[in-house]
Amino acid sequence: MKRAKATELAAAPPPEAFNPARLVEADLTAAEAKLSRLLDSNESTIAEICHYLVDAGGKRLRPTFILLVYRACGGTDAKVADAIDAAIALELIHSATLLHDDIIDRGLLRRGKPSAFARYGFGPSLIAGDYLFCRAFEVCGRFDEHLVQTAAQACIHLTEGEVMEGRFRHNAAATLADYIGVIDRKTASLFHAGGKVAADLAGASARTIDAMAKLGTAMGLAFQMVDDLLDILGPEEKIGKPVGSDLRAGIPSLPVVLGVERSPELRTLFQNGTRMEGAVLERALSLLRDPEIIATARRLAAEQVAIARSIVGELEPSPYRDGLATLIDDQISREV
Repeated sequence: MKRAKATELAAAPPPEAFNPARLVEADLTAAEAKLSRLLDSNESTIAEICHYLVDAGGKRLRPTFILLVYRACGGTDAKVADAIDAAIALELIHSATLLHDDIIDRGLLRRGKPSAFARYGFGPSLIAGDYLFCRAFEVCGRFDEHLVQTAAQACIHLTEGEVMEGRFRHNAAATLADYIGVIDRKTASLFHAGGKVAADLAGASARTIDAMAKLGTAMGLAFQMVDDLLDILGPEEKIGKPVGSDLRAGIPSLPVVLGVERSPELRTLFQNGTRMEGAVLERALSLLRDPEIIATARRLAAEQVAIARSIVGELEPSPYRDGLATLIDDQISREV
């Protein structure tokens, strides 16, 4: 009888995966509505480009992270409007960087459709990105000076990270430390700022505010490391851009940094300074898909997830704390 029951249980369909965004669904809905309004402009071209990018979707990972941190740190409905505005501001900044990144990288595909750069061209996309930055600081303007300073510092780090990445393009001498320096600025800085601001708005202690900033950094690093892996693994229809986009652009992503240390052939291909296409690209991708490179990259991402998990464990028990833990775990388990 017990054996039959065990078989029956084993055959049962797995439960639906828990989506931590559901815990802050009302807050995210409010954020989405206000975000959409902020994309409007008296100039129709600006509004069209901004809506074209942002309305295409995206993970909304940063707003979800910010609102979960706010709630997990004891934030109440009384000040949730502030947390929603912080989430909107950082999402606007993130969206601006996507427009500018596609210009710099000449990216032609974003989220599974032609990028704004491909559709509208250099000038209009650049101006739309600037517009989104301005909108972000319009939202931030009502906050206390130290909160605005946190957002501004994240933008400073973003621009520095972009220049750093450009300096290392097609540079086979770029080290793992160089790579971490770039993604700490380009990706993790917004998560760092989001965690810090969310905890501050929740009225958390200085110690917790600092911990949530560090949580954001670890979360951002893990996210980008896995994103770099997916860039070489694909497929295109699931990652929403051509496989090997970073490789084509000469960007020293995590697999590339690990790969050029192991393969003289890959080092030569990467540092030749030309945009990889065709058989050359396929050969480079095959070298990067070495199981040891993939395993090492996943281990490095898992180390950041472990750091983030440890920090979350210091928070008071709550559904929001559990949601944060799930959101963190989701970064390392992303598969395509």
